[in-house]
Amino acid sequence: MRLVFIPLDAPEPPALPAPLRLLQLSGSSMGCSWQVQFYLPACHPQQQAAFWQNGIQQELDLVVQQMSHWEAGSDLSRFNQATAGSVCTLAPEFCTVMDYAIYLARQTEGAYDPAAGKLVNLWGFGPAKNRHEPARRPSEAAIAEVLTQPGWRDLQLNRLRRELLQPGGLSLDLSSIAKGFAVDQVAAFLERHAIPSYLVEVGGELRGFGIKPDHMPWWVRIETPPVHAQSPTPMNWDGLVALHGLAIATSGSYRQFFEQDGRQYSHTLDPRNGYPVDNNLVSVTVLHKECMIADALATAFTVMGEQAALDYADSHQIACCLMCQSASGLQVRLSRTMQAMLDT
Repeated sequence: MRLVFIPLDAPEPPALPAPLRLLQLSGSSMGCSWQVQFYLPACHPQQQAAFWQNGIQQELDLVVQQMSHWEAGSDLSRFNQATAGSVCTLAPEFCTVMDYAIYLARQTEGAYDPAAGKLVNLWGFGPAKNRHEPARRPSEAAIAEVLTQPGWRDLQLNRLRRELLQPGGLSLDLSSIAKGFAVDQVAAFLERHAIPSYLVEVGGELRGFGIKPDHMPWWVRIETPPVHAQSPTPMNWDGLVALHGLAIATSGSYRQFFEQDGRQYSHTLDPRNGYPVDNNLVSVTVLHKECMIADALATAFTVMGEQAALDYADSHQIACCLMCQSASGLQVRLSRTMQAMLDT
């Protein structure tokens, strides 16, 4: 079954000047690959592919420099190592991400937690001291100890001064939002240079705008779990989104995990109890104008579980698609806003 989703309130796509040149660029950042496709008008003052390649890479490098928990010299890593009571002045981009991350943590009562860095490291999904060691289930005592340390409730951000207080021992991890923000940064770079049609992808998170010369939008397929992650039968479902003025992000329990003693542990942790998520959600896809928000919400919804995620999505007019495990196989549930996008 194929379902087609159309943006509800996107602006009219701009007319494409002729002639046009399609540029397809790629690279790597944040431990993953990126790809950008866009149509470059022949009259545009910047025609060299190197200009666009370098400009896109600089936008991504800026996010890494500020928000990577893997880079020892990043702004985030310096904050994590700062002494108790230190006040760190954030770059504007870092402040924007932290502002929304703290907001979402409060909205979801900690289901989304930008201060879960120590918990992520404890489970072996972060920049641990020895990355050659496989991830292992930590002891209950170790988990309990991490949960007693400062967390999202202790984050104090002065937005006007862009100052963030380090209460002491708090470790930020923005891996579930920074990649989405990076997509937005690249999109903003293209829009500043008057690009009328583009598709940006970083590590599976996407944002699109405009139409192509054939007057079709950038069609993007909603990610479905691989066959081995589905039981007992594969899904007969196919969702296509017209990605004009929209971003799409997906979180899935099948993407990264480890097995121990015959049990599978997801990389998505519930920061409220310290353990990997254990619910019937297999995949969560969120659509939003900002990829930063879609990225963070996809993680939050995965932690919250099926009904709580749908309740939040419906009360905040969020378009989301949940793929849930049931006795008969995977079932798809759509929020009301997502249902309204169906092309009937």
